[in-house]
Amino acid sequence: MVRSVRCSLPPRIAHRTWTAPPTTADFVSRVTERLTELDRRLGDRTATFDLLLARTEAVSSSRIEDEHATLDDYARALVGIRANGSATAMVGATSALRAMIDDAGRGGITERSVLDAHAVLMRDDPVDGPVAGRWRQVQNWIGGGASPRDAAYVPPPADDVAEAMDDLFAFLSRDDLDPIVQAAIAHAQFESVHPFTDGNGRIGRALVNAVLRRRSLTSSLVVPVAAALVADRAGYFAELVRYRDGHVDGVVTLVAAAIGTVCDEVEYAALRLDEIEHERAAVHSTSCGPRVTHDSAVLRVLLADPVLTEAAISAALPPDLPWTDAVIDDLVDAGVLRPVTERRRDRAWVASDVLAELDALAERIRAAVVSSTSAAVPADSAVDAEAVGGAAGPGRSSMPSE
Repeated sequence: MVRSVRCSLPPRIAHRTWTAPPTTADFVSRVTERLTELDRRLGDRTATFDLLLARTEAVSSSRIEDEHATLDDYARALVGIRANGSATAMVGATSALRAMIDDAGRGGITERSVLDAHAVLMRDDPVDGPVAGRWRQVQNWIGGGASPRDAAYVPPPADDVAEAMDDLFAFLSRDDLDPIVQAAIAHAQFESVHPFTDGNGRIGRALVNAVLRRRSLTSSLVVPVAAALVADRAGYFAELVRYRDGHVDGVVTLVAAAIGTVCDEVEYAALRLDEIEHERAAVHSTSCGPRVTHDSAVLRVLLADPVLTEAAISAALPPDLPWTDAVIDDLVDAGVLRPVTERRRDRAWVASDVLAELDALAERIRAAVVSSTSAAVPADSAVDAEAVGGAAGPGRSSMPSE
């Protein structure tokens, strides 16, 4: 029987400083310039591109926690069909991420904004729904199965959570730190406190984008950092372990590298989506005929999101330009849209071409991370790196950061 538990007590960081080694500082500086320049150039695409990237980030973040669902499942979850619990979780993760970023852009990252985001994320969870939006009141642990005896990490006791989070919010309010450094440390510290019974990983990764928005590195872009982290889960978890042992440089470099990789691939995705828009306009003009006269701008609004619902269409179109079944029928016939529901009301469709590009974006990010990791890590050290990261084994999880 377990009679006592040894817990970790993360140090208070509200007023601490950390000086990056010269090579790390130079790397972070270059990534910062790359991100701000990309955000400036793609800023006019906020209404469409931001949503696509937010969804990519939320889905990737959920996959780190072994939540898997197709976009068809995701679309059904958006209209209330809960056949796939992972899809419902991904919908919640998207809403929580956008809420945190919006709050950060309006003024700050507060206890209220984090708790509200967690409430959105977990409200439909059958186990943790009743405690969504509240700091945990019980002891939790990472790995070890049903008891903490063989846990890989045991966070601080529940009674210490509120004070530890107050310290983290004070750290998040500072403006004297490099924003990417602040985002990386805040994420690692959040995961070390582990303030919720579930959902810590997804909220903690959303914190990265919230910091970038509060510190004005981004004004419109959502950076799908999780798409890079999920490509090397073992390496990501290993850096969280090293942070808890007092090594900060690794997690800072990891987050900066993820942002840099994502910037390159997001820029290419923007070009591809421009091409898709032109291709759609051509299909629209040749296949719809005289009965549909919507111009290309309206078509872009209709299909900005790869998941399209009746409610989204009604909300997006101007009041004087109502949508009709003829519009959808023409786009389905042209192969632009594919229905994923069979009912007559609250229908949903997916835009196959945008979906294909989002899948390609995630795959390009994965390939870039794998390529850089293979070049940086000798083959004979791969097993050790995975072991440190808490690789899955009998009776334990792959050290989930949830």
